Amino acid sequence: MSLTTLIICVTVGISLYGFSNAEFQQKCLMNPYSIERRKEYYRFISSGFIHNGYVHLIFNMLTFYFFAPFVCEWYFVGSFGLAMGYAYFLILYLGGILVSDIPTFLRYKNYPHYNSLGASGGVSSVVLSSVIYNPLNEIYIYGVLPVPGFILGAVYIIYSYYYSKGSDDNINHSAHLYGALYGVVFSILVKPSALPAFFEQIANWKLFS
Repeated sequence: MSLTTLIICVTVGISLYGFSNAEFQQKCLMNPYSIERRKEYYRFISSGFIHNGYVHLIFNMLTFYFFAPFVCEWYFVGSFGLAMGYAYFLILYLGGILVSDIPTFLRYKNYPHYNSLGASGGVSSVVLSSVIYNPLNEIYIYGVLPVPGFILGAVYIIYSYYYSKGSDDNINHSAHLYGALYGVVFSILVKPSALPAFFEQIANWKLFS
């Protein structure tokens, strides 16, 4: 079983259990007040493995499924080998969940009724890492329409920004933005030469080649 598949299976399993067990889901939520007052730091990570319904879960896991293999291939095969590849990929994904929740924590730590959830931060970090390393890799929408990764990545961030304004569905839409930023910074720190290579590939891209 690949690491990508394992993460999807674990996330789906925990999310489905949370759908049927409200108490469990409540304990996993990103609740900044509980972290600040009760020191429940695990919520920084646990909130990334639960979701607000099937649509939210499917959207995040499909996005992860489409983009993660490119990052996995780059880490595992192209650059670091299996052992270091696993380590870097987990730091990228779990770090994205953690880092993207920090602004939320700082903003809402005195608001006991604020909650958020979702793997958005981790997924966004993988999306933008894939775009940095492989901007021209084509993702097939509905299996038939090829779209370069950097275009889909841009659409994903625009979508996230739009829904981060005034949403009251407990989905931490702003985490998409912070997770994306983390993914870019982490990817460049791991491989500084990826940034000029990214711009070179974009500059040479043609809509109709």
